[in-house]
Formats: sequence, structure tokens, C-alpha cells
Amino acid sequence: MVSDSKQVLYGLYNDEEDLKGAIRAANAAHLDIMDVYTPFPVHGLDPILGLKESRLHYLGFIYGTIGCLFAFLTMTWIFTSDWPIVFGGKPYWSIPAFIPITFELTVLFAAWGMTLTFYTICGLWPGVKAQSLDNRITDDKFCIAFDVTAASDNAVDGLKQFFGTTQAAEVNIKTM
Repeated sequence: MVSDSKQVLYGLYNDEEDLKGAIRAANAAHLDIMDVYTPFPVHGLDPILGLKESRLHYLGFIYGTIGCLFAFLTMTWIFTSDWPIVFGGKPYWSIPAFIPITFELTVLFAAWGMTLTFYTICGLWPGVKAQSLDNRITDDKFCIAFDVTAASDNAVDGLKQFFGTTQAAEVNIKTM
């Protein structure tokens, strides 16, 4: 029988510099870090973890372009074909009059598109049960987590020794 639960061994640190030093030590020891949790963004953490820059801004540009085209083409169709009315002597197709609505829909489409894409990638939908290793991680603790579901007892002991050498304030194991 296959179980969906996994065991996570994690160490809590009191300072972001201790966390960065521990990550450098884990990289030097070729340990496979499952995830790192911090209560606030830590400057310089992404390069240490080897994370690449997000590509979400490319999608934001695409969503904004779709919003811009949607606004401009819809107003063009409405004011030239569907309901052509002369407002104060302006021509049917008045580009300067279209700019405010075009800008607003560009921003709206980009914001909603990036938000929905981010929620989809991260699995942050209503009704999804949040899983947290420790409540203090969102408050004042920094965490390195290792997946030890399939690890031997010797490997788990080695990770506990790693946390001891990197001055982790606390080491716990949790089944998720």
C-alpha cells in the first residue's frame, strides 16, 4: 500500500545569517534540501539555493498585451461599427480618447493574469489545506527542511548531526 504522507526533518534557526551559512554547508556536503522557509525575504538567498529568476514577468507582459489589444480593438469596433456616435465633434475613431481605458485594462489583465498564474503554480486555491512545518516559521524562525521519507536511519542521523554542526536552535521531524 502506497502512502501519500512524507516525513520531513527540519531545523530551525534564529538568524538569517546562520541560515545562509547552513545552506552553504549543505551545498558543500551535497545534501538535497527539500525547501527553505523564512518569515521575510532574505537578501542573497536565491543564488545560494541556486534558484533561477521567475518567468512570471514574461507572462505579465503577455497578459498586459492581451488586455491592451482587447480594450483597443473593442473600443474600435464599438465606436466605428456597432454604435458610431459623434461626441462633441470628435471623429468616430479617436485614439487619444481610447488611451485611458486601454491603459486600465492593460493593468487589469496583467494583474489578474499574474495572480491567477501564481495561484495555479503554487496551489493556493480556496479550500486547499495549508501545510506548515512549524507556526514559528511565519513569525521569527528560519527553517531548512529535508525529505526523509525514504531515508535510512543512518542518513537521518547524519542530517541531525548536520543541524548540530550548523547551530540549529531546534531540530524536529514531522509527518505531512
